Amino acid sequence: MTQTAKRSTADGIAAPLRHALFRRIWLASLLSNLGLMINGVGAAWAMTQMTSSADKVALVQTALMLPIMIVAMPAGAIADMYDRRKVALASLTLSLTGSTTLATLAHLGLVGPNVLLAFCFIVGTGMALFGPAWQASVSEQVPAETLPAAVALNGISYNIARSFGPAVGGIVVATAGAVAAFAANAVLYLPLLVVLLLWRRVSEPPRLPPERLNRAIVSGVRYITNSPPIRIVLTRTLVTGIAGSPVLALMPLVARDLLHKGAETYGLLLGAFGIGAVIGALNVTLARRRLSSEGAIRMCTLVMGAAMAALSISTTTILTAAALVIAGAVWMLAIALFNIGVQLSAPRWVAGRSLAAFQAAIAGGIAIGSWGFGHVADTVGVETTMLIAAGVMFASPLLALALPMPPVGTRIEDADLLDDPEVKLLLSPRSGPLVIEIDYRVDSDQARSFHNVMQEVQLSRQRNGAYGWSIARDIADPELWTERYHCPTWHDYLHQRNRATQADRALYRRANDFHRGPGPVRVRRLLERPFGSVRWKEESPDRAAAEVLPVQNVSVGGSGT
Repeated sequence: MTQTAKRSTADGIAAPLRHALFRRIWLASLLSNLGLMINGVGAAWAMTQMTSSADKVALVQTALMLPIMIVAMPAGAIADMYDRRKVALASLTLSLTGSTTLATLAHLGLVGPNVLLAFCFIVGTGMALFGPAWQASVSEQVPAETLPAAVALNGISYNIARSFGPAVGGIVVATAGAVAAFAANAVLYLPLLVVLLLWRRVSEPPRLPPERLNRAIVSGVRYITNSPPIRIVLTRTLVTGIAGSPVLALMPLVARDLLHKGAETYGLLLGAFGIGAVIGALNVTLARRRLSSEGAIRMCTLVMGAAMAALSISTTTILTAAALVIAGAVWMLAIALFNIGVQLSAPRWVAGRSLAAFQAAIAGGIAIGSWGFGHVADTVGVETTMLIAAGVMFASPLLALALPMPPVGTRIEDADLLDDPEVKLLLSPRSGPLVIEIDYRVDSDQARSFHNVMQEVQLSRQRNGAYGWSIARDIADPELWTERYHCPTWHDYLHQRNRATQADRALYRRANDFHRGPGPVRVRRLLERPFGSVRWKEESPDRAAAEVLPVQNVSVGGSGT
């Protein structure tokens, strides 16, 4: 088989389904997504029956999506720190509890607009906690070469459910009421819970104890802010989510006010959007082969804007449904490309937090846009609001002037763990701050080139956990340069030095290549003793031995420091 044929086989959309674990989880998630769609139809239509306010109707989408924005980073940190299978099980249990309670209260006639929004928020919170653990675990279920296809398949799962779930939900709501929709959602969570319970996840025990939750969140935020590719993708995702939110948030009003139809038509429209989304997901691989990242996103946003404009002027169900098929296709294609961009740009240690940030960006965009465009619709009407949103979507490619989409290649490879340095000082995990100083001797005619490389080193060190990074040149010895940064504790330093990817290590070797001796690059690791510190005295050997971790205060060479 040729290399091209092998690549085609690996990239094929069905390739991940050859792996039994992924196949079982995918099928079960399809059912849970179906229940979620039925629940969404029930909640949105129940709200239209309780109030005529466009603001309240749009807030259903906000209640479902806002939790993803609020708890995304804690959820991602938890997914990176603990067993992702157990995190997913706990999250699904929360959503199941919320759905079951909502169905019970609705059956008793105790659900008003605020209660409905509150339980939509609870269900959304469970799914917000579930998302990063689920998505980050995909790389454990399939080989790396099929990961993009697996990401697309997960999008297809959601949108197959969107294709049929709303139509089923519309029928359920029309024939049995919202209570049946809420109950169906609760029941359809059960297969995924069972599959995850049966998954015997094999995970390597971490070499170091997990970070505290607050430190893990800070580490994730620092990685993202110091990673230009991820930062750009998240910004573009947020803007696309805001501009496209009226299609999802105002669709009940499109059915009721523009087409003058009922719940069945609303379900049909959601189904049309979902069918389009499946079409878009099926063509992710084709789009990645034929278009650049920026070209594909530009095409998606322009076509989406045209479809939204068509929605605003359509008065027939057929034309509206056709516009929604197109909108769904390009919406899903754009979201899948954003998702793949994040997944392939994040190393394993921060994968959950990066995907959580992606979820926060898209959910936050939809939540903010739903709230804002809901207010606009109350003032100027649904038709004009959709035209305004179409204009925003048309203008969004202008972001490429300042934030062009980064090229997406293969997944970032983690580097091998470094051996722990030896120590002659007794340290506990909380000992610190640790100051790291690295001396380079660089020819004067290479100074500018070296400095440029060190700007890249700065981003690498900072996204992996370094603080206060600086590069200084000795005024008495211009060939001597000193890189300096610190980590809050010894534990933080051990994490920081082992987070480097293969690309990071290659970058450090580029910096080391400028060094001209004599001898290798010199690394000093210093335990700072701040004035007034209560920990300045040496600990007793008996007490320190229980929690000692190795360090050395002077070393030479080594690209990982």
